Amino acid sequence: MKQFSERLMALQEQVEEQIRGRLQEMDKIVDRNQWKVIQAFQEHQVSDFHFSGSTGYGYNDRGREVLDEVYASVFGAEAALVRPHFVSGTHTIGTALFGVLRPGDKLLYMTGKPYDTLHKVIGKPGDGTGSLQDFGIEYAEVDLLADGGVDWVNVEQNITSNTKVIGIQRSRGYAWRASFTVAEIGEMVRRVKAIKPDVIVFVDNCYGEFTELHEPTEYGVDLMAGSLIKNPGGGLAETGGYIVGKREFVEKAAYRLTAPGIGGEVGAMLGTTRAIYQGLFLAPTLVGQAVKGSIFAAAMFEHLGFTTHPRWNDPRTDLIQAIQFTGSEHLIKFVQGIQNAAAVDAHVVPEPWDMPGYEHPVIMAAGTFIQGGSLELSADAPIREPYIAYMQGGLTYSHVKFGVLTALDKMIHHHLL
Repeated sequence: MKQFSERLMALQEQVEEQIRGRLQEMDKIVDRNQWKVIQAFQEHQVSDFHFSGSTGYGYNDRGREVLDEVYASVFGAEAALVRPHFVSGTHTIGTALFGVLRPGDKLLYMTGKPYDTLHKVIGKPGDGTGSLQDFGIEYAEVDLLADGGVDWVNVEQNITSNTKVIGIQRSRGYAWRASFTVAEIGEMVRRVKAIKPDVIVFVDNCYGEFTELHEPTEYGVDLMAGSLIKNPGGGLAETGGYIVGKREFVEKAAYRLTAPGIGGEVGAMLGTTRAIYQGLFLAPTLVGQAVKGSIFAAAMFEHLGFTTHPRWNDPRTDLIQAIQFTGSEHLIKFVQGIQNAAAVDAHVVPEPWDMPGYEHPVIMAAGTFIQGGSLELSADAPIREPYIAYMQGGLTYSHVKFGVLTALDKMIHHHLL
């Protein structure tokens, strides 16, 4: 069995005593979210026959229909569209935006530049890719203030008569800022609706599900999307995404996923239904394990003099733990150390590469059972200043601890610590 130095083991014990109260707070959130999910299953009388797969058109797939109803209840929304046919979070978000936007409409992101993979979805006018702007949809974004808050003066100036959708990214993405809490998102909804009551507020909820007691759709958000290989899939969903919100907007997104007039009425589930249900059942507990791991990681690195965001005792609203390094070598060894701690592909050495959809070389540690499964312990970073690594996930708290200790051990071995 791998042995860590006495220095690291002593630091681990010190840190775990320090964060004990924060871990107990997370246990209370886990309990409430777990109960909420169970009650949604009970409300819609989920039974074993709902787990049967469907083929062909998938007509009258009652398991699929009830799954949508369960998700709507869990997220406090009117309707939901939960499907394995979404290939990623970006695909799910793109489907939602294309569903409600039309040529001449304007999309305004009020939380700064969105995550890198959405840049190509937004595109440029006449780029020939079928992007939003290629279809004549206007786009604008308002940078956040230096303190990470919303620049309300510029938001109000950018809301025009054709502004159809306001976009909010809950998580930090590749930005050195705090992720937005559900309460903060609720206040954003209130203020933009006061400016333009008919605007559709859309939230990218990736990495945020079950980290708090409530979800943004319970605070007035009209439309929201996320990935099943992140939080709500509970480590079991092999692919897919979800869209929740007002019924009319979810229906328009369903027309974009399939075809007008068809929407969510068809779509064979191809044997994925049970895993999606069971993953949702497990999600609150596994998200809690991952958040505990992020708290531990933050405290460990802070003790060693690194800057982290959020800090160990800050409120948590997503899975992501950002850690700033002094150079690319520090960053790369950290990510490689996380890979070394995986149960899958631990022998693989990740290197920076030009990953599709990203604007800089990216290094990713992804020793996961589900390819790209970000609820599992993983880490990634664009190779650009100020050299920030983003760690997320961990199906068990013990695995996250092992990953952090392995990464630190690797950095010590290379005389970087």
